[in-house]
Amino acid sequence: MSVIPLVFTSGWASGINAYAVVLLLGLFGATGVSDEVPAALQRTDVLIVAGVLFLCEAVADKIPYVDSVWDTAHTVIRPVAGAVVAALLAGESGSLPELAAGAIGGSTALMSHLVKAGTRMAVNTSPEPFSNVGMSIAEDLGVAGVITFAIFNPVAAAVIAAVLLVLGIVTVFFLASRIRRFLRRRAQRREEKRLAGTSGHWPPG
Repeated sequence: MSVIPLVFTSGWASGINAYAVVLLLGLFGATGVSDEVPAALQRTDVLIVAGVLFLCEAVADKIPYVDSVWDTAHTVIRPVAGAVVAALLAGESGSLPELAAGAIGGSTALMSHLVKAGTRMAVNTSPEPFSNVGMSIAEDLGVAGVITFAIFNPVAAAVIAAVLLVLGIVTVFFLASRIRRFLRRRAQRREEKRLAGTSGHWPPG
């Protein structure tokens, strides 16, 4: 069977939590649950690093505004991770050129990352922190569930991932006004900090 469904699903999930994808796939391969997982993802050092970074993301992703800073820093990391995981999966199966798999995984990861980042910006317009925690837990459970399902039924998992991606894009479109409000607030805070820093260097009158 073609590895395209698994490549697409892993790309979608990498755009949300790349470290969880690497950790889950590596554990599935190392424990013998799946033969589709490349040996590179099963290495002990890779699993340890992915586990530590997953824990860091699990904390940062639940703190208002910190989550958006974390997302900004991962605008490159998540698509690259999606492309690398997809290329490794293609290389293991031999049914899809690695370059094509990397393009599918990377572009899908970029789209899902932008959906996640945009949704978090909208959520951060809410004054309470519980919506961030709820969103983060839902994303973690979604990634874990879809990746696990993809190991046993990659086609069905890819359909679910595609539906979630489309729903996410539509949601971000409707939340555009909130996202613009968040960006204005962040720009205003930066300007206030800059002015405060400038005034602090003025000599006393």
